[in-house]
Amino acid sequence: MSPTTSSLAIAAILFLSNTCLAAGPLAVPLGTAANFVILAQSGISTVPTTGISAITGDIGISPGPATGVTGFGLILSADGTDSTSTQITGNVYASSYTSPTPANLIAAVSDMGTAYNNASGRANPDYTELGSGGLGGLTLTPGLYKWSTDVGIATPVTLAGAATDTWIFQIAGDLTIASAKAVILSGGALASNIVWAVAGDVALGTTSTFEGIILSKKGITLKTGATINGRLLGQTAVALQKATVTQP
Repeated sequence: MSPTTSSLAIAAILFLSNTCLAAGPLAVPLGTAANFVILAQSGISTVPTTGISAITGDIGISPGPATGVTGFGLILSADGTDSTSTQITGNVYASSYTSPTPANLIAAVSDMGTAYNNASGRANPDYTELGSGGLGGLTLTPGLYKWSTDVGIATPVTLAGAATDTWIFQIAGDLTIASAKAVILSGGALASNIVWAVAGDVALGTTSTFEGIILSKKGITLKTGATINGRLLGQTAVALQKATVTQP
């Protein structure tokens, strides 16, 4: 191989290597919590009088019992390990169901807590207090973001990056997105690589569109017509009002 050919080959390898490198923090391990599109400890509710919710993926509640899952019209399976609903493309699991469901849920809830601690405890953020908590109109590149305040999305926000890139948002207060506003992905960015670690409550406004995995220390509410491509992993309750929830 000539020196010129050798140099070109090395350059090509370096180019391919660099383009394959992911930007952003290491991914947050969800463990068995990743088996659920919605996981909560005290309750999961929907309001059928406002319309039918559409959920793609399994949902689970623990230590709360199946009676904490309301508005879905649950149909218990013959073996008692899970139930189904016309609003869910997947199964419903509760701590009051038969074995092995309770033990599986204990593990998933534990993994959910571990994932929250992992995401919220990451040090050395790339961005601190960006926009004073107002993300509307911004384009956010991969990285670790931290706020000591509430965070609000009053106008659309864009997350721009490749399919291998990652984002972690550490929020010490509440997270809200206004009605009819959106989190927009560009450049191939994936919802599965976006984690919102929220110490307060989360509220997705009417007909809003959201992307990413929400790890909430408190409650999560999706108002009428809200849509999320991601997961709702809440350490208290998850409340839906005619919402669409799709696992990434």
